Amino acid sequence: MKNSILILTLATGLGTSAQMKDLKYPETRKDNTVDTYFGTPVPDPYRWLEDDRSAETAAWVTAQNAVTDAYLAQIPFRDAIKKRLEELWNYERISAPFNEGGYTYYYKNNGLQNQSVLYRKDKNGTEEVFLDPNTFSKDGTTSLSGVRFTKKGELAAYMISEGGSDWGKILLMDAITKKPLGETIENVKFSGMAWKGSDGFYYSTYDTPEGSLLSAKTDQHKLYYHKLGTPRKDDTVIFGGSEKNRYVGGYLTEDERFLIITAANSTSGRKLYIKDLTKANSPIVAMVDNYDNNSFVIDNQGSTLYIQTDYKAPNNRVVTVDAAAPQQANWKDLIPETENVLSASDGGGYIFATYMKDAISQVKQYDYSGKLVREIALPGIGTVSGFGGKKEENTIYYSFTNYISPGTIYSFEVTSGTSAIYQKPKIGFNSDDYTSEQVFYTSKDGTKVPMIITYKKGLKRDGKNPTILYGYGGFNVSLTPAFSLSNAVWMENGGIYAVPNLRGGGEYGRKWHDAGTKLKKQNVFDDFIAAAQYLIGNKYTSSDFLGIRGGSNGGLLVGAAMAQRPKLFKVALPAVGVMDMLRYHKFTAGAGWAYDYGTADDSKEMFEYIKAYSPVQSLKKGTHYPATLVTTGDHDDRVVPAHSFKFAATLQESQASPAPVLIRIETNAGHGAGKSTAQTIAEQADVLAFTLFNMKAPLPPKGE
Repeated sequence: MKNSILILTLATGLGTSAQMKDLKYPETRKDNTVDTYFGTPVPDPYRWLEDDRSAETAAWVTAQNAVTDAYLAQIPFRDAIKKRLEELWNYERISAPFNEGGYTYYYKNNGLQNQSVLYRKDKNGTEEVFLDPNTFSKDGTTSLSGVRFTKKGELAAYMISEGGSDWGKILLMDAITKKPLGETIENVKFSGMAWKGSDGFYYSTYDTPEGSLLSAKTDQHKLYYHKLGTPRKDDTVIFGGSEKNRYVGGYLTEDERFLIITAANSTSGRKLYIKDLTKANSPIVAMVDNYDNNSFVIDNQGSTLYIQTDYKAPNNRVVTVDAAAPQQANWKDLIPETENVLSASDGGGYIFATYMKDAISQVKQYDYSGKLVREIALPGIGTVSGFGGKKEENTIYYSFTNYISPGTIYSFEVTSGTSAIYQKPKIGFNSDDYTSEQVFYTSKDGTKVPMIITYKKGLKRDGKNPTILYGYGGFNVSLTPAFSLSNAVWMENGGIYAVPNLRGGGEYGRKWHDAGTKLKKQNVFDDFIAAAQYLIGNKYTSSDFLGIRGGSNGGLLVGAAMAQRPKLFKVALPAVGVMDMLRYHKFTAGAGWAYDYGTADDSKEMFEYIKAYSPVQSLKKGTHYPATLVTTGDHDDRVVPAHSFKFAATLQESQASPAPVLIRIETNAGHGAGKSTAQTIAEQADVLAFTLFNMKAPLPPKGE
């Protein structure tokens, strides 16, 4: 299919951003709010936008969306982009299967369903729907966020999220008859579900906060046990009633012998506890009694525990210890640390060590004595995930993807080590026409940073290629190659997609992460800016055709980069960003991000450092900023939309150029998880249309 028609109007001059230079933004009221940090007054004139329950904020949202909708409606190829996205999206997607109680379960989406449906097959191969989230709400914005079965598979607990909120509810059902048990646990947040037999299960949540459920601070997480047939008010607090932690989780080993409890006050570093459930009134025993490292129990064999940890191993290792004396002093190496970052999983009676070398996956299979069984031959260069399952299963599954290859699921026979395609998507995108290359560029302080650049074969490096530079750089998150339908449409139209692996991420272990945190956070922005300079210097693109994109912590990245180097970029696309760094820790579970950011209350030095890069505070009136489309959701209770509201209002006031500053606020949407297919396609079409329109990108030669 010849998709260059999507930007035909750019070549024929049927629309330019200059024609919209008289764009009128809604008036945003300013008040006299001022905070004082270590003797320094900081005005916060848009503080009132933090009130997500006020009629004034709601009216502001409506007015801003009206301006944004009117602008986007004038882009002549917007509908063509949306149509192409729908064409690509409309293919059957099936997840890896998993076995529970004599049934084989799997998720399936016929293409444009708003939510994937959970199906199952019995031993005769008869297929039926088990849970269909599309029936949970009329608009498809209520999602299924998790399902857990009892060990025998006769009961199921499932969690749903409404409107994209992190708050959800747990419902219970008879998994054989599919009849509900009539028990619902409301207001559950950041929780797993771990059955103990068929009598009850463990879950985690916060006390319901005062004020807005979507923005009020939540900072004491607790682990509960719910016994079937009893009211929620009688649920037992297992952990967190006396010791305050922002994040508490609980899960069981496969044999249900041990309850494993994790407790953390930030997104990095956690305590680790164990309780022997085979012994009545057994104590909760500390395995790790500090927040200095990250460890979790992978599995057990009898009393021997298998643990992944970065304790004395920044790139992770696997250790063993006897549950009778599980403290760190007794840990022994099973799979030692290497120069590459390790992520371990278990399935089929083996341990699988997935290593990341320059953001690319490698996998090795070990037995429980630590003996290397084999290095697994992968389908290509990219990202794998999976390699997990029950001990008795001889066949497990994994997925493979990269920037030009849609995710394909493979079966893996653990004894023979052979892989076979289980499900390959049939999609109207020819991967053979595209290529990815990995480069290493030099950041401001001399650090070498990897970046993968993906584009259509035959690209001319003439500085005129529309380019999206995407980044994250935080929270130990690794950006590894993955296929995106939105990026596919972008590249079909001559676009380049570039992803640098910035400091603050997890691509090179804890040291790489720490090099982009607190008083070293500027390294992340420097790495991102240096990536842009590399692309320009090597004529992949130029400032006139360069857009930057990122979400959440990546939204902060975009906001900081455009504030520091406004002339370097043509388009900025910050999504659900952390934009007011002086106040991020005042909302929901935001205080848990302090490991990466620090807070403005920590010290005068930290306050001044954060204020210097905080997007809301670092914008300067009278500056020519890039064309900007801010995106957020009204139900985002991870990074509250007030961050984006205040940033957009400040940027509209500060903008000196005719380039548009718009905010697109999705209703009944949160931080991203659970968003309906219709919402996702509409948003992606708007983002691509806005970007191409403001770049005024040249049309590819006819016939390409």
